[in-house]
Formats: sequence, structure tokens, C-alpha cells
Amino acid sequence: MTAAPEGAGPNDPYGLGQVMDLSALKRVYAREGPFATVYLEGRSPGEDAEKQTRLRWRALRERLERERAPVAALDAAEEALSRTRPGEEQTSGRTLVTTADGTVAFDAAWDAALGRGDAAHWDPLPVLGPFVREAARAVRVLLVVADQESARLHHLVVAEEHEPAELARGSVEGSAVESPHHVREGGLSHRRIQRRADEAVAQNAKEAAEAVGEHLHRFAPDVLVLAGAVQGRTALRERLPAEAGELLVETGRGGDEPGSWEALCDEVLRIAGEHSARTAEDAAARLSEGLAHERGVSGHTGTLHAVEVGALETLLFEDGAAAKNEGELLRSAARTDASFALVPAGTGVEDGVAGVLRFAPIPM
Repeated sequence: MTAAPEGAGPNDPYGLGQVMDLSALKRVYAREGPFATVYLEGRSPGEDAEKQTRLRWRALRERLERERAPVAALDAAEEALSRTRPGEEQTSGRTLVTTADGTVAFDAAWDAALGRGDAAHWDPLPVLGPFVREAARAVRVLLVVADQESARLHHLVVAEEHEPAELARGSVEGSAVESPHHVREGGLSHRRIQRRADEAVAQNAKEAAEAVGEHLHRFAPDVLVLAGAVQGRTALRERLPAEAGELLVETGRGGDEPGSWEALCDEVLRIAGEHSARTAEDAAARLSEGLAHERGVSGHTGTLHAVEVGALETLLFEDGAAAKNEGELLRSAARTDASFALVPAGTGVEDGVAGVLRFAPIPM
């Protein structure tokens, strides 16, 4: 029994996740500049969310007009914003890039403002540094809430500054005819009923585990969070495919009691935050090892040389530090299909930028 996604939140065409594939941005950089880059900060929506979004966009448009952005670029952004549901930008935020000829080169329902408010830029290159930094902090979570009869599956993208963004959801209802709940009766009758109940739990858990395996391949999460009542979790955990093992984190949150979903979201945020921190530390360890074996580079000059000769595997920015000429580096890295990740604040890489290499580049 499969569990097809039912509802969907923001689309995920740009590989939001711990190590971001910059090749998804290649088509943006293939456009001829200059570019208008617009960031709308995600905020708590109110009754006048649509009006507030219009006012916020008007202020950004006026800012871009002062920078002499052409009308076609501004109208393209305004048209893209008008196609969304009222208040969507308030909830999710938005990142847009348009060109002088009115092409929408980039559109993501994702707030990369990091609490800094709305922003707008008219520049020779798209200003995508804030977006890729926030995307690299994001964690893809497959959340499974299980009981003895069914399982609910949620595809989430979770980042520190955001509520979990749901990309899709599905459900699995077990096909077992017998009730999975034990009935208090005596003697032989009780044992037969208990055996049938155990078989029902096992059958339902087997079907749920098969669905989880399908979603692992479809969604490619960074973390699998198994939640719900202990009986359902235990039965499902014992039947999960082998590839779930290293991704699995369990929590007792997510029952039917009031406030359980909010408590579960808080737990998912905590789990994702810990995973994000570990991933940044792993990137720093890879860089340290690479530097020791001529497979790493630190500083703008060396990193740019590495990407220009096709040697750069992963472009690294230091979290919380400005990267020198980051727009130029991102464009070059995207064109050579490099990936992107963050190293922790305080790592101290030169110019706020470094790289892990595919091979040792020819010296400059």
C-alpha cells in the first residue's frame, strides 16, 4: 500500500538541504544581467496580509526604481507576486530574481532574509548569497507519525529561522481486518484474540514500512523522524528498510492529545538544528583534511582559481562572516556543478570563503 503525497506547501526546485547542489542555479546565471533580486521576509500573517504584502512590495519597487531598474524587471516581479495566494509571502517569505527584459529567472517561496527585513537589489549579478546560506542551513525531514493502525508521512524542510515548511504529505491506512487492540477475555479465546491483534499490528506496520521506504527514495531526506505512540513506533521501527537506520531519530511526541502537533514541531526543530550543526562541523572537518592533503583551499583568490580550472567540488562560506565577491564565486561554482555548504562561525577561513577540491589545481 503506497502513500502518495496529498497536500503540498512550497515547491522545492532548488535542492534546499545541507549540501546544496548549485547546478540548480546554473540557468539563473546563464541569463544576461543586470538583475533585480527581491527578498520578502516571512512574517506572521494577519487579516490584512494581502494589503501588507502590497505595501511592502511597493516600498521595494520604489527602491529599485531609484536604482534605475527597468519597468519590465519590476513588472515581472509584481506579476509573480500577484499569482500567489493572499498572505503566502507573509507565511513563507519569497525570493525573486528578474531580468531587464522581464524574465523571472528565479522564484522560491522561501525567506532568506534571516530576520533582516525585506530587501531589493539591482546589480550585475543576482544577489543569491543570502538564499544559498539559508538553504544550506535547511534540513530535509521525513516525519512519520505512527500508531498501530496507520501512519502519517510529512515531507518537511526545516531551518532555524522558519516554521517547518511542508512540501507534501501522505498517509497509510493498514489493511488488516482484525483490530490491533487487545480485548480482555480469558483462556484460549483471549490468546486467539491477542494473536490476531498482534498479526494485525504486524501487517499494518509492514505496509507502513513499505511506504516509508518509497518516500525515502522519493524525497531523499537528511533525517527520518519517527513519532507517535510507543506501540506503533516500535512495530514500524522493526520493519523499516536498512537505509532508514542511519537517518532515524525517534520521539514520543505526536500523539492525539491537545497541543501535540505544536510540541512535535518544536521537537523537529530541535532535531533539525542539531543535524544542521553537525553537518557544518563535518564540512569544516572535510576542509581541514583537504587542506592537509592539497584537496582544500582557503581564501577568495585560491578558491576562485580552483573553480575556474574545474577543481572545486564544494564551495564553503563561513556562517556569519562576509564572503569576498560571493556573487562571482557562486556564479562560477554553479557553472561547474559544484555544491555549496557552510562551515561554523569562528572557523576563521580567509575572506570568509574556502573550498573542498576534486583534485589539486595547477598552481597559479
